Parts: sequence; C-alpha cells; structure tokens
Amino acid sequence: MSAMHDIRVLDLTEGTAGPIVGMFLADFGADVVKVEQAIADPARHHTGFAMWNRGKRGVVIDSSDATQLSWLRRQAMGADVLLTSGAPQLAALGLDSGELLRHNGRLVLVEMPPYLPGGTPWAGGHESAALLAALGGQAWRQSSSSGEPVESVYPTVLYSQGLWATACTVAALIERERSGCGQRVTVSGVNGLMQLLTSGLVVNPDAGDLSTAVGLGGRHPTYTRIQAGDGVWVAVGALGRKFEAEFLRILGISDILAEPRMGGLTDNLVLPENFAWAREKVAEAFRAAPSTDWVAALDAAGIPYAIVADRREWLDHPQIRAIGMRAELDDPERGRVVMPGIPIQLSATPGRVRGPAPVWGGRCDTIAPWDEQPAPIAGPIRPGPLHGLTVLVTGAFVATPFSGFLLAELGADVIRVEPVSGDPFRQNAYAVSRGMRSLAIDLKSAGGRAAFYDVVRHADALIDGLRPGATAALEIDYDHLAAVNPRLTVVSMSAYGHTGPMSHLGGVDVVIQGLCGMMRAEGGDGEPVVNTIAVNDNATAAMSAVAVTLGIFSRLRTGVGQHIFDSLIGTATYLQSGELTTYPDAADSPAGAPDYKGPGRYDRMYPVKNGWIRMQAPDNDDTRARLTAAFGGDLADALLALEPDDAVAALTAAGVPAVRVRKIGDVIRDPRLLESEFLHLVPASDGRSFISAPGRYATFSRTGRFGPLVPPGLGEHSRAVLVEAGVAPERVDELVAAGDVAEGGPIERTLKAAYR
Repeated sequence: MSAMHDIRVLDLTEGTAGPIVGMFLADFGADVVKVEQAIADPARHHTGFAMWNRGKRGVVIDSSDATQLSWLRRQAMGADVLLTSGAPQLAALGLDSGELLRHNGRLVLVEMPPYLPGGTPWAGGHESAALLAALGGQAWRQSSSSGEPVESVYPTVLYSQGLWATACTVAALIERERSGCGQRVTVSGVNGLMQLLTSGLVVNPDAGDLSTAVGLGGRHPTYTRIQAGDGVWVAVGALGRKFEAEFLRILGISDILAEPRMGGLTDNLVLPENFAWAREKVAEAFRAAPSTDWVAALDAAGIPYAIVADRREWLDHPQIRAIGMRAELDDPERGRVVMPGIPIQLSATPGRVRGPAPVWGGRCDTIAPWDEQPAPIAGPIRPGPLHGLTVLVTGAFVATPFSGFLLAELGADVIRVEPVSGDPFRQNAYAVSRGMRSLAIDLKSAGGRAAFYDVVRHADALIDGLRPGATAALEIDYDHLAAVNPRLTVVSMSAYGHTGPMSHLGGVDVVIQGLCGMMRAEGGDGEPVVNTIAVNDNATAAMSAVAVTLGIFSRLRTGVGQHIFDSLIGTATYLQSGELTTYPDAADSPAGAPDYKGPGRYDRMYPVKNGWIRMQAPDNDDTRARLTAAFGGDLADALLALEPDDAVAALTAAGVPAVRVRKIGDVIRDPRLLESEFLHLVPASDGRSFISAPGRYATFSRTGRFGPLVPPGLGEHSRAVLVEAGVAPERVDELVAAGDVAEGGPIERTLKAAYR
C-alpha cells in the first residue's frame, strides 16, 4: 500500500508551487484531479509542467456551465485535500472556502497565495519567483562582485513553497487521522521565502545590512569554489574548524593563522576585515597545482569536494541513477519525457511516478464524483498539527537541525540529540536550531546508548543526519532502533543517498551546488556562482519534514514504522525540476551570468534613483507600447530619474508587474509582513539588542502554533528528557557523573559573523 492510498485531492492550482504539492501527493498514491479553466494553466508551456503535474487526472471546467460547476462542488465536498491559490480563485469557480469547510468536515483546504492572503503587491497578482525574491530580500542577499542585487536562474522560492506546503498538508492529514477533523492550511509565497531564506532573516535589526560585494564565491575562503592551476573549478566544502584548519595545512598556508588579525582561529576567516585577504591567500595557493593534485589531497583528508559540473549531465550521473532520481515516461503530448524521480524513498509504503501529466481537454463527466465527507464536528485546538508527537534529531551543521526546527514549528516535541561536546556549528546555526530540546549524550558509551534507547522507545520518528556508517558503528542504525521500537519512523538523511558508488561519502551544500550543475547554471558563460543561500541544506530540511510526516501518516494507518531515505543530491535534483525535465522539442533552460539581472529586456532588474526595481513583462508589441507611452523612448534612462516607489507606481499604472528590490533591513520593517507574524523578536543576551528571526511559517485555522522559538543550550533538557523516558533520577545522576550525559543551561543568544 502507498502512503497516500485512498486520499482524494482536488488541485485547482496553476504554475509551480501549488502543482508541486499535488505531484508529491500523487507520487505517494493519492488520487489527484487537476482542474483547469478555459484559459489553461500558464505553466503548460514550461518543461516543468510535465513533472509538476505527473500522475494526475485532468479536467477543464467552463465556469459558465452550471452542470460542470455542480460537479466541481460535489468533488470539493468529497475531497480530502483541496489545493487552491486562495479565495479569488475559488470564487471564480463558484466555490467558497467557508462553505466548503462547513459542509466537508474532513477537508484539508490548502491555500497557497503568491504573496500573502489578501493580495499580491504587483500588477496581475500572479505567481512570480522573481518578484517575490526581489521584494523579499533574496536577490539583494546574494553575494556578487558589485554589491548590486542578483537574480537567480532558478525559481527556488517556489520550489521551497511547494515542498514546505507538502509537509504542512501531510501534517494536517496526520492531525485529521487523530481528531477526525479537517482545517484550513495557508502556506503563502512569503512562507516559502521564510523557509528558503531563514538564516538570512536572522539578524540584529539595528546592525544594518551586510555588504554583498564579496565576490561570486561568497564570503567564506575555504567553503566555496576555487580555480586550480589547470583552470578547473573545484567546489571545496572545508567548513568548521577541523576541515578549515586541515585545508589550510594542505595548501601549505597554515601560518596565516598566526597573523594577529586571525588570532589563531579559523572562525576569523569570515570576518569582514579578513575574508578578502584570506580568499586571495587560498586562491593563490590553489593555483599552484592542477586539480588532480588537490582532489587527491582532499580525498586523503576526508574533506568534501567536487569538480564543478554542467547540469545537462546531471540526470545521467551514476549516483543519480543509483538512487532512482532519473525517471522516464511516455507523455501523449510531449513524447518521451526524462525528469527527476522521487527524492524520498519509503521502505514500506514507497512512492512511484504513476504516469504523465494530464492532457488538455479532460471532461468532468468522465470522472465519477467522490462520495461526500461527513459534516464537521468540534475538533480539538492544539499548538500545531503534530502536537503530541516526538521526533529525535541527530546530526550537525544545517540540514538536520533545520529539519527539527520545521517539525517543531508544526508542533512536534523535537529532541536534538548531541554529543556531550555539542555540535561544533551550533552557534553559527542559531537560526535553524530553534524550538528543540537538547539531549547531550555520549552514544559511544554503553550507558549513554542504553539511556538513548529508553528515549527511542517513546519516540514517533528519528532523523539520522550522521555521516555514512556512523549509526551502525554506534548501534543506532535502523535495525537496532526498530528492535527497540517497531513503530518508529527513521529518516536517514545523507549527502549522496543510501546506495550507489558515492553513498559512503560525506557532502555539504556548496559541494553539491558544484556537482549538480547549479553553480555553472548561475554563472552561465562566466565564473561559477555560489548561491549565498544554503539551498540544498534548507530544502533537504523541508524534504525530511515531508519524509517524517509521510512515515508517521503511514504508521497511523498500518501500525508499523519504516526506514526512509533522502539526500542532498536528491533535493538538488528536485530544486532543478523544471530545468532538468526534457523531451523532444523542449526549450533549453536559461542560464545566468555573473551579477545576473534577469532573462529579458522587460523581465529584469533595473537601477533607479537610490535603489533598484524588478519588472516582469513579456517582450512583445503590447509591452513596448505600454512602456513607450509611460516613459518615452529610453526606459532605462527614465527609470534612473525615479525613486523606487515612484518607478514601481509608474510601471504598475502601465499594467506592468513591478516591485522594489529590497534589502533584508527593509524587509524586516515591512508593516504588512510584521502584521502577518513574519518576524519574531527575541532579546539578545547583552540585554541591549534584539535578534530578529522568521516567525510563523504556516497558518493552521485550528491547530496553529504561535510565539517565538529559541535554540536550546547544550544539554539544557537532558535530565527532563531522560526522566520523561523512564530513566530514574538517580540513574541520570550516575550518567552525568560518568560523563555519559551532559547538562547545561540556556544558550547565549548572540549571532556570529555570517559565513555565507
């Protein structure tokens, strides 16, 4: 049986983010019916449509036909999940969200507005990654050579919205399995931006914006791409004190740590006054030998690396084939389609690509109406749809802790399991470590491991983010854990997947960016460009949240746990889904350039007086006529004479979608965003300043979680977690005395210098 067996989904969305939710649900067995109106989904011309809508049935509804609207309403009354962009779309089809929820007691109504509920601040109100990234701070957070905003060639914010909305949807279905009640779930474009940009939004709001004029490789000299003496670019993942110091030794420049400006600490490599100087030292040393020499040295040292590759080769990579991330199917409209596969592998209730995207013109009278759901009953109010569930998280750095935070945001009791020395990156990872409790325990010791098993007995899921082979050595691999708790869902998150020639290797975000072709695509014909956002880490955290919720939902229906696998490279493939999907006559995916501003004359960023704006319109006679009437002959010169808000107003009056390009400091002061609980403020440890952090990542009408989440101190909750698991207090005392368990207080709330 598949995880989503018997789940009925009505997908009214179009574009990218909404259809992705329907895609994942269809991949795992849901019956998904895609509804289009007389004007087809505008994404039908995009190669990604073939993937984002795979496995769905399709109908076209005439909104003037009462019979067809009656069929649609009946389907909505029988649906388990209804996907929509919001109230205006429902109204256009004669539907009302309040009425649906009043009559369909089990409906999970998922709203995915392009910006926020209640309206989109650009003309037309359509979904737009470019406009959202510009307005939300993503574009001006990207590192560059100029310090100007930079456009990404990937609609990553939409991929993030779709992925995170999938986790929220399955979480709501889990809550429904326990309560019998549906609810409204809202995951907006702004929520997708928050999930993608989390670390970039955690700032001291009084400190001002970071300069982004740090070069195309970012601000970390040893966690970047570097050109070897033979001209080959190598993505190097020397992050953290251990790998940073080892890489400097390999390069023969360890003596730079003795410089007064470094103070003997590799942490100081990323200080604003040091990184340009250190980067040149590293680059000069790397140019002294060919890439083959450096690859051999990095291999010997165990430092993650990759030769920077072309994305056109990615789906043919043997590791991608080994983990099933290359899929092929015959599409009646497109021919043979090659696309990314399913990035989550469930051992007991696996998914599969179930067929092509629906052809245009499907009729509703060919699809039997679903039986109506029962009327609503009074459901419980809980702080999050996953309230009452316990998830354990092992692993360090970004992806694994962030997955724990996302599950805590959904209401789960998430216990971060750390060594007694702590995650070496925990202070850097303030943003992604929030909301969890910390159990500091030595799993190498028999006493620590026995106590950990006691905690496992009471858990619902565990995310394993340790390096390949570590869990087996510690006897906390799936087989050992399942013997302790057969109902446990275990998600093994790795860099390269659980099988194949690279499965034994460790990997990090920047290395994966280079290997999968992202860097080349962002840089185009110029130098490879490192994405400042940890896109693969952040999205893998959301992917793992999807995996956990799928596993728990499946267990609620079958009674047994299972082993689930996901990976950074699986996520990296998903994050290029529209760009990697190919078929005969498919258009080539666009590539960027250093300091890229956009793909077209009227679809790009422009400088204006005291700032930048992002406009988005097709290059056709109508656009040219509108802009000529509004601005005269030279658009660029006319815009330079206008302040950002005036330029946006003039473009909007001409019917051209446009927004101001904002820095993070502007975004966190936006009144509309503040009213939506986009931001939480917590006092810093110095008592004089504050730390801003993203606030509410999704809205649940009945099981919403409110208020700020903060990271735990190392071992802050060790005693409470163990006692709750049945370990006697005196036994906890013995474990602490033996050094098998560590106790500590709250974390110091300070922010370290940005490393990206």
